[in-house]
Amino acid sequence: MTDMIEIDGSFGEGGGQIVRSSLALSLVTGRPFTIENLRARRDKPGLKRQHLTAVRATAEVGQAEVDGDEIGSRRLTFLPGEVTPGDYHFSIGTAGSTTLVLQTVLPALLTARAESKLTLEGGTHNMFAPPYDFLAKSYLPLVGRMGPRIEATLHRPGFFPAGGGCFTVTVSPTESLGRLELTAHTKKVSPRVRALVANLPEHIAQRECDTIAKKMNWDKSCFAVEHVSNSRGPGNVLLIELESDEVTEVVTGFGRRGVKAEHVAQQALAEAKAYLKAGVPVGEHLADQIMLPMAIGAWQGSGGGVFRTLGLSMHSKTHLEVIRRFLGVQATVTEDGRDDCLVTISPAATVE
Repeated sequence: MTDMIEIDGSFGEGGGQIVRSSLALSLVTGRPFTIENLRARRDKPGLKRQHLTAVRATAEVGQAEVDGDEIGSRRLTFLPGEVTPGDYHFSIGTAGSTTLVLQTVLPALLTARAESKLTLEGGTHNMFAPPYDFLAKSYLPLVGRMGPRIEATLHRPGFFPAGGGCFTVTVSPTESLGRLELTAHTKKVSPRVRALVANLPEHIAQRECDTIAKKMNWDKSCFAVEHVSNSRGPGNVLLIELESDEVTEVVTGFGRRGVKAEHVAQQALAEAKAYLKAGVPVGEHLADQIMLPMAIGAWQGSGGGVFRTLGLSMHSKTHLEVIRRFLGVQATVTEDGRDDCLVTISPAATVE
């Protein structure tokens, strides 16, 4: 059996990313792992519902043997089997992030032997996770440029705390993942602002749009208030979509009880303006997500690549370390003295 990879779950940002990345890469490589001190740096350590769903979903797709798959567990052992493409349905049962569960099982299915269809139920728009719109407009199109064909459909949004969202993803795999390069400084960007409200007054969304309109010289046609009619609970999400030649960046603001609509808009706009000022194609959160499929391509010898982004977060640095542990690829981060950096991911150096 392949040697067990042992991981201290308290290193770096010490959160759920270590679990999800380890699960995804274990399926891809066939390498088993054990994580101790799971989510040690969080207020409530151990597995939460959405992490447990990711563990069990990955185990089902990869016919794995698992020990420690229970709520609150701070130790997890995972022995992967054969990746099996098929028709899967995963339900979190709370407003926990369905997009993070998808990003855990998706990598192994990108180069599986047949097509797969995934149906996920739970939260689609909640804080501390990429919303469905980021998945559909930023992440999946870039993964698709590496070779696989991926189609996503949102059937019902799920906001915190009610959850109840649902979307499907169909994956037509490729033999191996190709190279991706995102280095050109962004010059021309087409903005779009969408303010979504579900079971809440329209003026909340309108105030968010008005706040941004007063600060930015964007045409009125860029702004839209959208009513969500099929949500199981109330919710408000502000989406700033910034489309350029290479990528569409999605910046999100989440409405929540006790926080004014204007403040939600100001926070999202501050992040959008930092991205626009830097002129990089890849934003902070997209950088964290796209490095894993790029690294898999480098490990396969067919891909890898390079991208320019803002300074890496601790979340991304932790993610890179897990990637190095499983894949052995070269991942270098070059800072050029400003607020951005160049991330290069390439196959491991060969020794002659």
